[in-house]
Amino acid sequence: MTIVCFVSGSGTNYERIVQRDPDHSYVVFTNRPDCEGVNKARANNHITIELSHLPYLKAARDRYGSMSVPRSCPERVRFEQDVWRLIEDRSEKAPDLICLAGYDQWLTDWTVDKYYPKILNIHPGDTAKGHSGLHWIPAAKAILAGDTEIRSTLFIVDKGEDTGPVLAQSRPLQIVPTLRALESEGTKGLVDGFEEVTGFAKKHTVSSYGDFEKSADAELKAVMKRICENLQSALKVAGDWELYPFVVHALLARGRVKVIDRTVYIDGRQMPDHGYRMDQELLE
Repeated sequence: MTIVCFVSGSGTNYERIVQRDPDHSYVVFTNRPDCEGVNKARANNHITIELSHLPYLKAARDRYGSMSVPRSCPERVRFEQDVWRLIEDRSEKAPDLICLAGYDQWLTDWTVDKYYPKILNIHPGDTAKGHSGLHWIPAAKAILAGDTEIRSTLFIVDKGEDTGPVLAQSRPLQIVPTLRALESEGTKGLVDGFEEVTGFAKKHTVSSYGDFEKSADAELKAVMKRICENLQSALKVAGDWELYPFVVHALLARGRVKVIDRTVYIDGRQMPDHGYRMDQELLE
């Protein structure tokens, strides 16, 4: 397979994918020249391509505001067209698989139309339950929904925000036992903070992150952020780093996945909305 990995930072997901099976043809693209991930790719003697998005988006940011540039504006499309021209020229073929491995830019509808369903992304939360959002927000949504566990989700990128069909989810990370384990390693106050947050949510009938943001004071918001940042760090190791290599090599590279429109089949069996879960019994 020719596997193209998009990275913007440390490239740890790319690392784990390669470690599981280094014998594919890997191409690594970054929009952040000289980031740690692309340096790791160079050390692996993989094809590396660097192109900053900043010159492309300067006019769009001036026009829309730095945080409001539309996902599929012409400037983003031109950037991605140039990116893919470079990638396909260097690899001399279209990719078999595209792995967003810590990439900090949206993909435009142009790219989705061109490569769906070959584009994968991983999310630190259960997208089948709507636990979307950046960084630690998915863990906060899970806590406020009353979930006792969190999972990483690997999905096919579509034109929405974390709305693509789910391929698979990681083994569950139990929230309270994980907080206790982190406390035993020296991160104090997590369990008490969790009880403070959940007690507030129960007392004020808060079950959504939006309601929590409106009703909690700054101190409680800081408690929630600290709890969830620690949970997300633990999930990255136990979830993301296990799930991504498994799906790429044990499922996709072995031809066990078929996607028809938005329906996912593994070994000929239609998957539920949450996809295949790694704690299910399925031969790897």
